[in-house]
Amino acid sequence: MKKILVASSALVAVAFAGQAQASEKISLSVGGYMEQWIGVADQDRGESRNAFQSDTEVHFSGSTTLDNGIEVGAKIELEGEGGNAGTMVDEQYLYVNGGFGQVKLGAEDGAAADMGITGPSVGPVGVNDGDLPNWVAINAFPDTVPAGGDSKRLTYYTPVMGGFRAGLSYADDDSSENSDTVTTGDNRVSGGLEFRHDFDGVSLGVSLVGEHMGEGEWYGLGATVGFGNFTVGGSVSETDGEFGQGQSATQVSDTTDFEIGVAYAMDAASVSLSYGYGENESTAAGSTDAATSGVDEINTVDLGLAYTLGAGVTWKSSIFWFDDKGQNAGNADDNDGYGAVTGLALSF
Repeated sequence: MKKILVASSALVAVAFAGQAQASEKISLSVGGYMEQWIGVADQDRGESRNAFQSDTEVHFSGSTTLDNGIEVGAKIELEGEGGNAGTMVDEQYLYVNGGFGQVKLGAEDGAAADMGITGPSVGPVGVNDGDLPNWVAINAFPDTVPAGGDSKRLTYYTPVMGGFRAGLSYADDDSSENSDTVTTGDNRVSGGLEFRHDFDGVSLGVSLVGEHMGEGEWYGLGATVGFGNFTVGGSVSETDGEFGQGQSATQVSDTTDFEIGVAYAMDAASVSLSYGYGENESTAAGSTDAATSGVDEINTVDLGLAYTLGAGVTWKSSIFWFDDKGQNAGNADDNDGYGAVTGLALSF
């Protein structure tokens, strides 16, 4: 891995060699998004919920192009909902683009998260990646790209060649002298390979991604096909229970996640229907006792609607259903129900 770091540093250094300082100073522009949701859910376990949810980020970004055509830029994403100074920054990184591809350095999701392709979904809830727990009590949820968060890392992407692109990321462990690293546990390596191409009105996207940390790893496959106003796609992933677990871990979980969806776009409106399945098999670390083991399983369906009201303003809604079967140390812990969520998504 050190050889990769040295090679990447040398690549960037050679690209900058001999530069005259005639490029313009970087000026940051402001962007981001705000999402505000209101919803109601009925569930068997616990009381029904009437809830509000929000997600807001402010983004600062800017770049400059050097005399040899190499682009150098930066991006900073700030969370818009409370938190202390240590949690206000979501992502912050610099990037270098050129004929050699792209190099990114800083705190961001990494190659596996950036390159993972999932099925289409236009509503605010969806079936993938953890939105459902905002509204109901569940033991597991589908997440086919469970990448390692905004750890400080070095990432390299190759140029696109014939529709193919590869990426590789490396994040240091938390024993680094950089005391504010986000990563916990051992060194984290993630990567991916993707293919995107249009064939006479039919667009195809395929990704193979994965990540290794500690004694385990996860890997996933995703694909989408677009034709006319339709987009169809899905993804599947497997996670080793040892992924990210330290020596003091009290529980390991092997997970299997799957989702599939179809979307139809018509002028300013689009609609999607998606199905997700997740299975989480947990065992107390070092134990073979069935009483300390359990399997959480969930099936969920989401009907989503999005309608563009104007530039940067979209009204979105979801109607969802779920059936969650959970076990904790052999005790049944099931829940099922349905709900509806609506609200506005603003981009700026």
